[in-house]
Amino acid sequence: MTTNVKDEIDMAQYPYIDKGLEGIVAFSSSKSLVDGQKGELIYAGYNIDDLARNATFEEVCFLLWHERLPNETELEELNKTLAADRDLPEEIYSYIRNTNPDSEPMAVLRTGVSMLADFDDEAADISEEATYRKSLRLTAKMPAIIAAFHRMREGKEILRPLKEGSIAFDFLYMLNGEKPGAKAEKTMDICLILHAEHGMNASTFTARAICATQSDLHSAVTGALGSLKGPLHGGANTAVMNMLKVLDKDTDIEAFVRGKLANKEKISGFGHRVYKTYDPRARHLSAMAEGLAKEVGMEYLYDWSERIVKVMKDEKNIDPNVDFFSATVYYSMGIQTDLYTCIFAMARISGWTAHYIEQLRNNRLIRPKALYLGEKNLPWTPIEDR
Repeated sequence: MTTNVKDEIDMAQYPYIDKGLEGIVAFSSSKSLVDGQKGELIYAGYNIDDLARNATFEEVCFLLWHERLPNETELEELNKTLAADRDLPEEIYSYIRNTNPDSEPMAVLRTGVSMLADFDDEAADISEEATYRKSLRLTAKMPAIIAAFHRMREGKEILRPLKEGSIAFDFLYMLNGEKPGAKAEKTMDICLILHAEHGMNASTFTARAICATQSDLHSAVTGALGSLKGPLHGGANTAVMNMLKVLDKDTDIEAFVRGKLANKEKISGFGHRVYKTYDPRARHLSAMAEGLAKEVGMEYLYDWSERIVKVMKDEKNIDPNVDFFSATVYYSMGIQTDLYTCIFAMARISGWTAHYIEQLRNNRLIRPKALYLGEKNLPWTPIEDR
């Protein structure tokens, strides 16, 4: 007898079903706490405000990997190791030189990271010790992939890493062809800190799910990159800048935003699945966006942003998230819009790898259920009768 499963199910028996797994606790973690009610973000015990003001990105990486801050000797050793590992195998430079220059940067980064496994002698080794060493190598090398592709598509010479200074310093050098000033380096460094880790988001969940199968780190990071690439996760800051770029000095910003809302259009960079108040990362980015916009003569960008924030608060009572002001920060630094998500990934690699290591320590295969709502026991129909 043909039946429809939906007809047999008392949906009241399944109150725990929630699309998107919102509110479902699948893991325990010591890597970060996202307190949506307080608007507070903690990395392994330390408030993001303190880290943004005082730490370097490399210190934050060490914190996420080891759940403590490094001493002076440990930080010096980490900096040396990361600097030494920044260059890419020649085969990956060859891929970048020969790929389609119109490719999405995130697609090239995803492919480049996957290719790195072919040149890593420990690629298949999922011991914690080998995984930690691979975490360092991936963190060191991702900036070179991003910068090399950008310069290739611009018809410029690909620059090898200097292997000196911070990750932020060397990335800006490889991207722009000149050593950055202290302010530009510090701005980029803070951006990397703010994007390094953020709880059980979609890409981190993806990385842990892949790790749970005992697959390798390169596979987990490649999967996480695929998740981050989506506009509902990492691509929102690109969408913010694309929205701002269509405005001009004659645009009535308030009317523009209200018109979009009236048409049920999404305003990127606002609201968050966890934060019910102002995203703490957005406060730091807002301050940087204001200073940078003034410095480069783009005050209008910050002014537009603040007016959009006001309308969204008045009309929807929602606040900006990390993506909204990061768009203005990167644009004021002269970084091309479609690289924004790559920079997000360049920071989040620290969080992904930290979670992979944590998953290894107490692993269980991730296997949620799905409630089947289709028909069953349908009669077979020969192909000539369909």
